[in-house]
Amino acid sequence: MASAGLAVVAAALAVGGTEAQASRGAAPPPARAAQGGAAPAAVRMVSAPVRIADAATVRLLRPGDRVDVVAAERAGPTRVVAAGARVAEVPPPEQGVGDGGALVVLSVPRDTARDLVGAGAVTRLAVTLC
Repeated sequence: MASAGLAVVAAALAVGGTEAQASRGAAPPPARAAQGGAAPAAVRMVSAPVRIADAATVRLLRPGDRVDVVAAERAGPTRVVAAGARVAEVPPPEQGVGDGGALVVLSVPRDTARDLVGAGAVTRLAVTLC
């Protein structure tokens, strides 16, 4: 009876283990090069401090989590600014900031960091857990 339960758990881990590990920051399995193509070049990652509009949402985040950062404009459609960004750090809440959101540090490619800075200057940013 116990061995059957262990077999079920092992099967579940084998099927969902990679996705569960990736959602908490574990490195994804290495990508396979396209048939006849070379492996993609390494992307330089940088730390990007980002102010998220909802401080309560930021308190749910932990280093290693993966998030999508969404720019929410009042008059226009929402857009994803960064997909699958890794949370590097969640600084302690700032005192006396009110509803000014909360800071989170993300590990993203340099180009994405520029996009985040630009979007954060003109819109409110939100995150969804991946």
